Amino acid sequence: MSTGRFKAIDVLRRRARFDRAAAALAKSLDVTASSAEADVDAEEVEDDRLRLIFTCCHPALSGDAQLALTLREVCGLTTEEIGHAFLTDPRTIAQRIVRAKGKIRDARIPYQMPSRTELPDRLDTVLRVIYLVFNEGYSASSGEALTRQGLSGEAIRLGRLLVELLAEPEASGLLALMLLQESRRAARTSEDGVLILLADQDRSRWDRALIAEGATRLEQALASRRIGPYTLQAAIGAAHAHADTAEATDWQTIVALYDIMLRLDASPVMQLNRAAAVSMRDGPAEGLVLIETLLAAGELDDYHLAHSARADVCRRLGRTADARASYARALALTRQGPERRFLERRLAELI
Repeated sequence: MSTGRFKAIDVLRRRARFDRAAAALAKSLDVTASSAEADVDAEEVEDDRLRLIFTCCHPALSGDAQLALTLREVCGLTTEEIGHAFLTDPRTIAQRIVRAKGKIRDARIPYQMPSRTELPDRLDTVLRVIYLVFNEGYSASSGEALTRQGLSGEAIRLGRLLVELLAEPEASGLLALMLLQESRRAARTSEDGVLILLADQDRSRWDRALIAEGATRLEQALASRRIGPYTLQAAIGAAHAHADTAEATDWQTIVALYDIMLRLDASPVMQLNRAAAVSMRDGPAEGLVLIETLLAAGELDDYHLAHSARADVCRRLGRTADARASYARALALTRQGPERRFLERRLAELI
């Protein structure tokens, strides 16, 4: 009887513990189910860095602050590299980052992944972050190497993830642009570490697999008929990629694409790119007029590529003194080894 009584007490105790556990589990499942509905979209962004980029690109911050903060804290670029990307004094970039952090603290902006419905509102900034990271990798702002393959490779990886996450044409357009530019990497420097311009590159060294993938991504973006600036730039890159030689380049189409591009992005750098294309289509004299107009406006005065572009058209026109002056100005501004060696060689050729 004692044994039976003790067994009965044990059963009752186990049942009571089970009932309490079952009730707790049911409550937990209810909470998990309700929160899962809110978090399921965030969980779709499986990559930590991409999640952080979306998180930092908070609409409560200004666009410039979002970019500066994300590039510095998530992507690891220095304030000098970010300043180079924006053509802005690094001290200004540092101030933007400090103000952004202060606003996050004072306004108690939640540090959390946005829901899927909020992702499109942050897409433009996220695309620009990835684009700027790629640019720093494709053409480093300083140092002895022309490129930083780790950065450009990471940007392409993030671009692929973004295309999988969101069926947005501009995401495909950006990925196409990066792939088409990355395809030229091996041909962009000589064995002795000197920059090789696009027109002088050995096109047999271009990566045809990346070109094919880039062309496919570009077709996907164009098929949507929602064409943005990255898709247009990718189309320009495709025009170069499909030309067997520099002489066979379709400059008429490239200038036309830049004309459309300027309706979306009339920045001085984009105008400079168009001016260079015009100099190839219509001759160096036409390009020089456009470049000098841009330089006179003052916004590109500290941009070495603007002075390098002026030097090139002056060289082609036989204006040796002007070409030397512009090459010297570009040389004084650039902080990258391969570009410095290229400019030094150009100067030596014009003696």
